[in-house]
Amino acid sequence: MKPAVIGAGNWGTALANLLGEKGIDVRLWAYEKEVADGINRNGENPLFLKGKKLSSKISATADIKKAVEEAEVLIMATPSHVYRRVLEEVLKYAPESTPLVSATKGIENETLMLMSQITDSLVRHSADNRFAALSGPTFAKEVAEHQPSAAVIASKDKKFAEEIRDLFSTYYLRLYTNEDIIGVQLGGALKNIIAIACGAAEGLGLGLNTRAALITRGNAEMTRLAVKMGADTKTLSGLAGMGDLILTATGSLSRNRTLGVRLGQGEKLADITASVNTIAEGVKTTSAAYELAKKTETDMPILNALYKILYENKPAGEAVKELMSRSLKDEFWG
Repeated sequence: MKPAVIGAGNWGTALANLLGEKGIDVRLWAYEKEVADGINRNGENPLFLKGKKLSSKISATADIKKAVEEAEVLIMATPSHVYRRVLEEVLKYAPESTPLVSATKGIENETLMLMSQITDSLVRHSADNRFAALSGPTFAKEVAEHQPSAAVIASKDKKFAEEIRDLFSTYYLRLYTNEDIIGVQLGGALKNIIAIACGAAEGLGLGLNTRAALITRGNAEMTRLAVKMGADTKTLSGLAGMGDLILTATGSLSRNRTLGVRLGQGEKLADITASVNTIAEGVKTTSAAYELAKKTETDMPILNALYKILYENKPAGEAVKELMSRSLKDEFWG
């Protein structure tokens, strides 16, 4: 199975390198020409995963036609807000029947679609047929460093899920299969929201009790919304749900947690955004999830509080007070 990885950010580069280290020739498409040139010339990505020597099996290009025209499987690793646009370009040169794996975490703001739903809207055959979603608690840097990690590959087609599981599994990355495409994707997207909230609490100087409460109650909110959208409750308690949430809410490598810390310390979102070259996915996901929660009439108080911080300039300290002063209820009320 000849792979093409679309997107040469941290995660796309780490995935391409994993495949290359397994002896597989892999094409890697980079939006930035300097990234493709740097990988081909020096064996390193000059913007992402700096300092990591990459496999010589990787052939990078900024030409999307060259990247995909011979691919037997496409791995999409772009930010969620450009997934549709990039996939439309990909499909000009790759047959619609080409199997596709989404390694993208997020929700499209304009349509509130998941990546599987976007894919299904752009191809004539069902996205459930030869489509899989890859998600779980995996910082790209640690995967590139061969630190033991585990993730989930979800597809309605069990045989295809097993093929992709075998393609990516190695001594440092263990993959589990799952048929719950919706749950796996929502876990990967929604956990970024709770991670920002946990970071904001840390920035306020709040302690471990607060973080534990936010993670646990945040997972309850994630599960409520996911189940309303057709997910299996169990998925949100697994690697793609609670596992990814714990990592992103507590890990020092988390862009979402780091952004939250800066918000809690009083910085404005616009100033934070201007100071970094990649904005945390959770910012856009908060807006999309807020609309989904309204559409599905799902109670998500932590999400609502973070939305007010991000989009209504509410001080983080006031948002915490509002959260803690809500009416009391049973733990498993919904």
